[in-house]
Amino acid sequence: MARLKETYNTEIVEAMIKKFGYKNVMEVPKLDKIVINMGIGEAKDNAKVLDSAVRDLEIISGQKAVLTKAKKSIANFKLREGMPIGCKVTLRGKRMYEFADRLINLALPRVRDFRGVNANAFDGRGNFALGIKEQLIFPEIEYDKVDKVRGMDIIFVTTAKTDEEARELLTLFNMPFAK
Repeated sequence: MARLKETYNTEIVEAMIKKFGYKNVMEVPKLDKIVINMGIGEAKDNAKVLDSAVRDLEIISGQKAVLTKAKKSIANFKLREGMPIGCKVTLRGKRMYEFADRLINLALPRVRDFRGVNANAFDGRGNFALGIKEQLIFPEIEYDKVDKVRGMDIIFVTTAKTDEEARELLTLFNMPFAK
């Protein structure tokens, strides 16, 4: 129970109950996991590219990355089934909250011409997707050691039933939505 208080703020729970009128504390939506995905198309030609992308993702997330492999063979892309074409990390618990804090308070404000994240990027089931164009916005990445600028997808998976509930939850986490 002590860990729950440390990561999931009671002020957020109270604000959600007040806004949506939940009868039980367990009904309040919470952040379930954060999935960070990097698709590297040129990995089919050069395996070294994948290694540096995995290294960058591990530095950003603080956790070991898993290689993602092609599900189907596509002749036009010179892609065979089972070829590694990307990497991903699934964050839960303390690491998830720490990453969300770093993303919202440190990384996103470093984006050039940042006006906020798209408030319509919800999937209808309470999950939020966010695309980042370069890994350099994270302070852990050293500019000199980057071989190529790569983007990534960050998905916030919540237990919310609707997009409105998830948007309110992320707003209480100080997610900078565009007006």
